[in-house]
Amino acid sequence: MAKLSLCMIVKNEEVILSKCLESVQNVVDEMVVMDTGSTDKTVEIAQKFGAIVPTFPWGDDFAEARNEALKYVTGDWVLVLDADEVLNQKVTPQIKEAIAKEENLVINLVRHEIGSSQSPYSLVSRLFRKHPEVNFSRPYHAIIDDSVGQLLKKESHWKIVDLPAISVFHYGYTPGVIASLNKYNRAQAAMESFIKEHPNDPYTCSKLGALYAQIGKEKQAVKLFKQGLKSNKADTHVLYELHYHLGNLYAKQEETGKAIKHYQKAIDQPVMAPLKLGSHNNIGVVLQSMGDYKNAAQAYETTLKIDPTFITGYYNFAMTLTAMGRLEDAVAIYEKLISLSPHYAAAYQNLAVVFFKLNKLPESSKAFKKAISLYEEQNNQVSANNLRNSLKELGLWEE
Repeated sequence: MAKLSLCMIVKNEEVILSKCLESVQNVVDEMVVMDTGSTDKTVEIAQKFGAIVPTFPWGDDFAEARNEALKYVTGDWVLVLDADEVLNQKVTPQIKEAIAKEENLVINLVRHEIGSSQSPYSLVSRLFRKHPEVNFSRPYHAIIDDSVGQLLKKESHWKIVDLPAISVFHYGYTPGVIASLNKYNRAQAAMESFIKEHPNDPYTCSKLGALYAQIGKEKQAVKLFKQGLKSNKADTHVLYELHYHLGNLYAKQEETGKAIKHYQKAIDQPVMAPLKLGSHNNIGVVLQSMGDYKNAAQAYETTLKIDPTFITGYYNFAMTLTAMGRLEDAVAIYEKLISLSPHYAAAYQNLAVVFFKLNKLPESSKAFKKAISLYEEQNNQVSANNLRNSLKELGLWEE
């Protein structure tokens, strides 16, 4: 049976490390948690889980650190996680089956980007055979893809496969995490240094462009995305990202034609359906803004076929149905949404409006009160007060 090793690099992760290690402790045969200069209890926590904890001085290069950590791995296969990630234990049988196949070299995993304002899923090369020629490259967003590509040119019998189930939950997109780790500044410096020497690298064009878009450097972002597309070196996943990010920028700039064009080009890429969720949803948002409710509704329906738990898809679909006058259908979608996300205050508020339009006043009143209660529970007093005052003005609120 193939031996599986966890391989991580960490620094000052005492708050979140335990959750990560708990998720793999009954899955992996070995834990290598390399510390790069922690001043908190990170090392102590890792050791409590029985991890091997080598140390390595941080040098602003993720690939260098990850490759150093690989030196301590003794397993046949390597699972790479960050401290803000958790393994979905339900996929353990599929992982075991995949690593048992002698021809497999890399198992790409679907990662759920919890809290991401963009596409909720990504594909990551985080499970791979321990091979002397498989290593990480790039100082930020370090990946094994470059070395794997070179290896396949020499040893073509190896296979790269995608595991379709959601395997990893990533919590790094929550605002508090991003702010506390100062991720933007660190990422920008590392990628800008790399792209000076590799100006036509599509992967870095995509990642740095996305970062520029997040921090308001939109012209630089568009330039990089176009640069990545012109290189003709991007694989299908990077092509998807480049078109998707361009679509987002054009949508923000209200250049709807260009936005739809790039979202469609992203959708046309031969990548797994969950990875296309963001493009389907965002093309719906653009069509909805144009008043093309029929096609917007179709886009949202597609998102729900891909992922029946996609909350944003339900919310947008229900709003579109309301705009189309399909009020009973909108009620059904809002109720499905609330069954999946029972603390979604805005959903209750919108549902109350639909009930009011249907002249179902008791149901409307109950939903409005629930929305206000949830806003207050979530310390969103402004929304609670605004909604209460609006209802008072309309004569719909009774203390």
